[in-house]
Amino acid sequence: MGNSLICRTKKDAKDNGSKSKRMGKSQRKMLAEEEFLHKQALSMALHQHQLSQRFDGSMSRRIGSTSSRRHADPLANEKKLLESLEKIKFKKIVLLHGEGFGAWCWYKTIAQLEEVGLQPTALDLTGSGIDLTDTNTVTTLAEYSKPLIKYLKNLPVDEKVILVGHSSGGACLSYALEHFPEKISKAIFLCATMVSNGQRPFDVFAEELGSAERFMKESQFLIYGNGKDKPPTGFMFEKQLMKGLYFNQSPTKDVALAMVSMRSTPLGPIMEKLSLTPEKYGTGRRFYVQTLEDRALSPDVQEKLVRENPPEGVFKIKGSDHCPFFSKPQSLHKILIEIVQIP
Repeated sequence: MGNSLICRTKKDAKDNGSKSKRMGKSQRKMLAEEEFLHKQALSMALHQHQLSQRFDGSMSRRIGSTSSRRHADPLANEKKLLESLEKIKFKKIVLLHGEGFGAWCWYKTIAQLEEVGLQPTALDLTGSGIDLTDTNTVTTLAEYSKPLIKYLKNLPVDEKVILVGHSSGGACLSYALEHFPEKISKAIFLCATMVSNGQRPFDVFAEELGSAERFMKESQFLIYGNGKDKPPTGFMFEKQLMKGLYFNQSPTKDVALAMVSMRSTPLGPIMEKLSLTPEKYGTGRRFYVQTLEDRALSPDVQEKLVRENPPEGVFKIKGSDHCPFFSKPQSLHKILIEIVQIP
């Protein structure tokens, strides 16, 4: 291609030379300018072609190497993770839901944990999920936590579990840490009510819902299972309010699932003051996971809980509402795996 260009240029020069004798001065000048512009255009085109070749080549190599990394690294990392998790002594993880929810809310988390060889179990607390107990009859935290207590009592003597509690389910974690510290390897509070000694789980939500006393007198969401002349027995938020409080970042399908699955919450357990001792609760290994787009339990309130009752570790999920198992399941999974691997 280069030789043919050279030959053509020489021929053109010869022809132009013979013609120049018959052309006037202005014509020769115009021809010379056209030839110069033509050569300049050819030069620019060749330069652009060379640049594009170099650029395409580097891009191709970069894409190729990136592609190989994407295909190789995840497999290598997954193998490494599986080998690491295989060595962990306690692989059982018990998942506890928050107010109104049930074991069903953990469906994504369960699948992800099982895929890496862990053994998750999601429990329905008393009167929740598919547990048929009338929530109006559940008056204490001990009664509400019965499924968890039963599970812990049935564990072999030398076995421990990791507990994960969401929202008001954190009160059940605290209760279990106080009564069965020897059965619990780690306790993970997921945007949860990690209360201090003498505090009620409801107190944590005071910023959003007002004081417990005011809520008991004025809330339109209370349920009077024993009649209007008796104290309220439960509560359940209106659907639109629930969507705004709990699911402001969650996928539509998960919100729809929640709307048809959520049940009323017994009031007694979250109004009960917990008695927590340094000798039992205080010896537990606690971790807290904060959700930074949370409207039910604001990031400021979660930060306050951590500050007043410091856990061993604090993790944060950006872009998550009050239900990270819906809105940020991958981020939640990574954090759970990281905590599981902490010696």
